[in-house]
Amino acid sequence: MRIGILGSGLMGGKLGTIFARAGHEVVFSYARSQEKLKKLARDAHGSARAGTPSEAAQEADALLLAVHWSRIEDVLNQTGDLSGKVVLSCSLPMNDDNTELVVAHTSSGAEELARRLPNARIVSAFNTVPSEVLFGVYETKSKGRRPSLVYCGDDPGSKAFAAELIRDVGFDPLDVGPLRIARYTEPFAQLVAELAYTGEDGPELAYRFEWFRK
Repeated sequence: MRIGILGSGLMGGKLGTIFARAGHEVVFSYARSQEKLKKLARDAHGSARAGTPSEAAQEADALLLAVHWSRIEDVLNQTGDLSGKVVLSCSLPMNDDNTELVVAHTSSGAEELARRLPNARIVSAFNTVPSEVLFGVYETKSKGRRPSLVYCGDDPGSKAFAAELIRDVGFDPLDVGPLRIARYTEPFAQLVAELAYTGEDGPELAYRFEWFRK
């Protein structure tokens, strides 16, 4: 699969690296410097290169949107037309100092993104775990039961792409329904972040849902 990374900070950089190591073709884009993108591509040890947001989007089978909410408009203005593209968004609609959601209750960041890109195929994924846990999950994915990762979207084909990538990282994908369910997963992401960054055990936190039946 060809994957464009829009935003190469902690989440985008780590997920892009894992996708490349899992055998996908990756284009890293949208960072503070071209040198950072080139280093990410070198360190990925797979089929990865640096590019512009437009280059990342041009031939991608799927795009990962991993920028701060305040940068959404800027990066999308650089990608060109995304009609028909699968866009996996892990961008939470946070205010500038990351203390609260600026979209909640009656909508979600993922739904606002879908309204901004009505012809793209939006899936909300990868935003309910901290970046610090990603490499650990990937490195232990063949050992024992995997942690869960929730995702949601309205297009079945796009969700199939998302589920494949979630498995490649090392999580057990859990489809929680249509895109409007992001109204619940985005606040849940805040709960996970609270536990990860204010608790005593550090940010390498994942979760697992299990059904107990008699």
